[in-house]
Amino acid sequence: ATEATRAMQVRTALMASYQAALTGAASANSRTTLCPSRDGAHCAAGIDWSHGWIAFVDRDGDRERQPAETILAHQDALPGKVHLHSTAGRTRIEIQADGSVAGSNVTFTLCDGRGASRAQSLILSNKSTLRVAPADAMAIADTCAPG
Repeated sequence: ATEATRAMQVRTALMASYQAALTGAASANSRTTLCPSRDGAHCAAGIDWSHGWIAFVDRDGDRERQPAETILAHQDALPGKVHLHSTAGRTRIEIQADGSVAGSNVTFTLCDGRGASRAQSLILSNKSTLRVAPADAMAIADTCAPG
């Protein structure tokens, strides 16, 4: 697949995982968490989502997955040269049972092998909407590999 297709697949996968977390929060009447993950079972530190992510029912509200907490969605490491980083300080997305998102908007910067000029920002509002916008220069520098 081309880098453009890979980037679109990642955007779709992120939205599908977010939707699974929203649905899971309502179904379980519990908070859910979406976070970067390197092993598909636990949250990873930092803002780099390029190694994959998980969404899970966070029954105890500690923002870390415990063995008995159900995984709602899982994404493996991103394909090709696709990279995804979240806003500094936003390493977890917490979704309340009512579907609201705790905290301020979170912006993901999505880059692929076509280079920084094709980078996109994916902005998730605390009202649960996702929109695409041009990425800012600092986010591009932090996320995109040269080339």
